[in-house]
Amino acid sequence: MAITGLIGSSRKFQLVLDDVSIVAPSDCTVLIQGETGTGKEVIAQAIHNASPRRQQRFVAINCAAIPAALLESELFGHDRGAFTGAVTQRLGRFQAADRGTLFLDEIGELPLELQPKLLRAIQEQEFERLGSSQTTRVNVRIVAATNQNLHQMITERRFRMDLYYRLNVFPITLPPLRERAGDIRLFLAHFLRTFAQRQGKSIEYVSDQVMTAIERYSWPGNIRELQNFIERSVLLTRGAELRAPIAELTNSEPQVDDVRTLEDANRAHIKATLRETNWVVGGPNGAAARLGLHRTTLIHRMRILGISRAAVERGVEQSDSDIEIAESQLSVVA
Repeated sequence: MAITGLIGSSRKFQLVLDDVSIVAPSDCTVLIQGETGTGKEVIAQAIHNASPRRQQRFVAINCAAIPAALLESELFGHDRGAFTGAVTQRLGRFQAADRGTLFLDEIGELPLELQPKLLRAIQEQEFERLGSSQTTRVNVRIVAATNQNLHQMITERRFRMDLYYRLNVFPITLPPLRERAGDIRLFLAHFLRTFAQRQGKSIEYVSDQVMTAIERYSWPGNIRELQNFIERSVLLTRGAELRAPIAELTNSEPQVDDVRTLEDANRAHIKATLRETNWVVGGPNGAAARLGLHRTTLIHRMRILGISRAAVERGVEQSDSDIEIAESQLSVVA
């Protein structure tokens, strides 16, 4: 079945659609990985819609949004009297998704003590409600998603290896929006049309200045951040031209809490110093002097850390050619 209704023409996204087309008709478990805001639930829904189960329910649960003490009941249900406040029997999401698809979002947030029961439910397609000794059998397809590194969580003993391999039958990795920049205009047009119609406005065009700012921004919050930005822009617009608060779109350096390694800290510090000196490296007021380094030492460290002016301003990863060009264009004051 053709995958329709998804936005994107970039090469990386087309590869994702190829994977969806391959796995959707089957009944195997899928693990969708990607940064926050990349559209993991949209892809999960697309898999369901293109599957033989599409006439049945698509049931979603966010494992991070439900307190750990209540999550077992949400997944598997409970009988009357199972715990204080359980005055009636309640069906869980597994039973609600019987013959359909169950989407387990943020699966990395699942408490470790609950993972064996989930593993059994996926493997055996059976479980017991809280407070019940009766086994309930279901026929559920599992699609899970996470923005976390499950391999690292396994090493840290926060995620079970056997559950990971049960979920990772068919992995799909969604690229961040910064790696599919060619799709930004498509998303912009879609969100602009949607929100303008919702708010009863007629917005006919976007200026080159606004379009350039939107395309140059790295969108760390991915599609969700772009969607929220366009909705806010439509609210601010009074005429036919989109009035977007582009001053907000600054690719800032990571804050201290976001720096995870010494290399990250060095990279952020050097970038900040280079910006302060307008990318002047040598001389008494250059970045090298401020950092207490020789000019050649700083250039060497920039190459090791992958820092170039062109790539930083574009908000993308640096290639070797970027770095070589940047070295030839650095300002050097004798």
